[in-house]
Amino acid sequence: MSRRAKSKHFVDRKLDGCRLSSAIPDICRTSDCCLGIDEAGRGPVLGPMVYGICFCPIDRKEDLKELKVADSKTLTEVERENLFQKLDEAKGFVGWALQILSPNTISTSMLQRTKYNLNALSHDAAIGLVQYALDCGVQLKEVFVDTVGPAEKYQDKLSQRFPGVEVTVRPKADSLFPIVSAASICAKVARDHAVNSWKFVEDLVDVDLEYGSGYPNDPKTKSWLQKYLDPVFGYPQFVRFSWSTTRTLLDDKAVAVHWDDDEEDGEKAAARMNCSSMLSYFAKGQSSARETHRFFSERRLQSLDTL
Repeated sequence: MSRRAKSKHFVDRKLDGCRLSSAIPDICRTSDCCLGIDEAGRGPVLGPMVYGICFCPIDRKEDLKELKVADSKTLTEVERENLFQKLDEAKGFVGWALQILSPNTISTSMLQRTKYNLNALSHDAAIGLVQYALDCGVQLKEVFVDTVGPAEKYQDKLSQRFPGVEVTVRPKADSLFPIVSAASICAKVARDHAVNSWKFVEDLVDVDLEYGSGYPNDPKTKSWLQKYLDPVFGYPQFVRFSWSTTRTLLDDKAVAVHWDDDEEDGEKAAARMNCSSMLSYFAKGQSSARETHRFFSERRLQSLDTL
């Protein structure tokens, strides 16, 4: 698979989250297999989080070691690309799958009324990938996981979910088990391609692609977040708006909005909070001096006094 083809392969369906996978090697349907799980992009405020699995027959672990896989964080981008290419070419005994969780999926999950935190989201992504491998007929006997949260508790959770499979959850598993290192490489390469080739669905003219590493403490990332904060509509879908970094910027820079509800009169509640009620924008005799936001003008939307 060429670099350009891989890039398209990884980013075509990033917005709603998607699953990508290799073909299942025939030998993995007939031989006892091990499987590794790892993620890439848990901490950044920009771009998706990617969960990856890699699996192979237990008796081919030494063949996997010969590919010289290692923790993706210790490798350069070129080394990761080359190792992913080798893993993809070893399709006779190695398989992989990826779950790509878009920034929008992450943020809406974390901010929904019934809280769904990042650990729970991560656990469910990992469980979904293991179940996918089983549903495809992979004869799983061993699963190795880089922990999210307390290792012992996570291991018990997976063991109960997948009886008959020996589960090992460890911190730094990507540096301890080659099959987890392989999963780490797949996840990291996928995320790098998604971030570097991101197609902005928003109408951002000449968008600046120098957004740094995507981590909240990166000066380039901080600068980019300040530059592309719309005071009314917030951030592009590339940004995780549930992160404390973005929420602080929104609180400081964005227009305050009061959402009227049934518990309190809307106009009185807005006045108490020293901001305008949403209802006021639909009132008769509204001044025409207010500049219309481009979201409305581009769509030729106008306010109506009567229906």
